[in-house]
This record gives sequence, structure tokens and C-alpha cells, in this order.
Amino acid sequence: MTRQPETKCWRRFSEMCYQRNSETTMAGKPKLHYFNGRGRMESIRWLLAAAGVEFEEKFIETPEDWDKLRNDGCLMFQQVPLVEMDGMKLVQTRAILNYIATKYNLYGKDIKERALIDMYTEGMADLNEMIIVLPLCPPDQKDAKIALIKERMTDRYLPVFEKVLKSHGQDYLVGNTLSKADIHLVELLYYVEELDPSLLANFPLLKALKTRISNLPTVKKFLQPGSPRKPPIDEKSLEQAKKIFRIK
Repeated sequence: MTRQPETKCWRRFSEMCYQRNSETTMAGKPKLHYFNGRGRMESIRWLLAAAGVEFEEKFIETPEDWDKLRNDGCLMFQQVPLVEMDGMKLVQTRAILNYIATKYNLYGKDIKERALIDMYTEGMADLNEMIIVLPLCPPDQKDAKIALIKERMTDRYLPVFEKVLKSHGQDYLVGNTLSKADIHLVELLYYVEELDPSLLANFPLLKALKTRISNLPTVKKFLQPGSPRKPPIDEKSLEQAKKIFRIK
């Protein structure tokens, strides 16, 4: 199938982002409640940013902040992330992501496309979870855990998405239209590169997708220094998060 001209895609994407920014201004910015780190909120930050939606962050900085949030009755299951938007207090990461994707037309055009998007993103979530919990791994187990993650990346997950792109020859994973699957995958590819840049060497279509999505104006802005995008968690940040959430 033929690719759509890049300029046409960008023009349509820019028009959609202008409309989204207007809607956000009228309704108020989403407010994200989490600690000042990646964790499970980072995919939400990525998706909102890619959709061209500005948001505010209310960081949980102390155990007292955490207690107050829980005691206020905002957390259905006593867990964060919490996102306030459209008059709702949304919890559970995948529910939040699905709401954002649906609202901003990043969830396919019909039930079949949504099924594909869900299958792809569930696989990404499995791999992302391994990366998220890596900093909590005991030092004597870390090398083995990293080796397992690399093996799963190159043998199980990345080949699937490379094959999908090769099978239809289109610019995006589903329906030749930007969806949350593309955004989540590119976020994941950045984490892959942080772990070991050589892991992408045998996946040229994934590398091309990463470049393509990274050059979308909203994503490009999010990748710039000073954006809400969070860096890899370091030892100091990890200890602070453990203190806030009283993790032993």
C-alpha cells in the first residue's frame, strides 16, 4: 500500500492538535498526581503530550502528601497514578490511557482496530513492567534481570512489532493512522536504547518508526530538555520514592 505524503499527515495532525489545545483551554488542564519520576505515570505523560494536551503535575513529595491524598477519598484502590480531567478522578493506568486515547482519537476507527491496538499495547505493557520494576531489583540479581529483559526484547517483543510494520508497509501500527500503540511503542524504544542501543540494530522498521514519531511536533516538543518528560530514576530518586510510599 502507498504511504501518505508526510506533509499531508503533519498538516492533519497539526489541525487535530490545535483543536485539542482549544478544548483543553476551555475545560481546564488535566492534573496528574504522582511522584516526580517515571513509574506508571510516564506513559500517561507521553500520551497526553503526543495528543498535544497541556497538563499540570501535582507531585507527591512526602509521606504526608501521600496520606492526605489517600484520606481525601480520591484513590479508588489506594493507588496512584491519579489523573483529574473532565470533572473525573481517574485511576488505574490502563483505564486512564484508554480514556485519553478515546478522547483524542488515538484508539482506532472501529472495534477491530481497537482489538489490535489492545493486543499490541498489552504486550508492550508486559515488557514495560519489567523495566519499571528493574530499579527495585536486589543488586545481586540485577545483571540476571537485565539479561532476561534483553532476551525478551529481542526474542519475543520487538520482532512482533517489526513484523507488523513489514506486513502492511504503512507508517503506523494500525490503520495507517497514529494511535496510542505507536506512542507507547516509541516510548518503549527509548527505554530499550537506554538499556542497550545495540538492541535495535536488527529492527530497521522500528528505528524508522521511532524517528517518524519523534519528529511529530508535539512529540518533538516533549523530547526537548525542560519538558515534563522524566529521566531514568537514579538511586536518590528511588530512595525518595520508597520513603514517600513507605516501601521497605
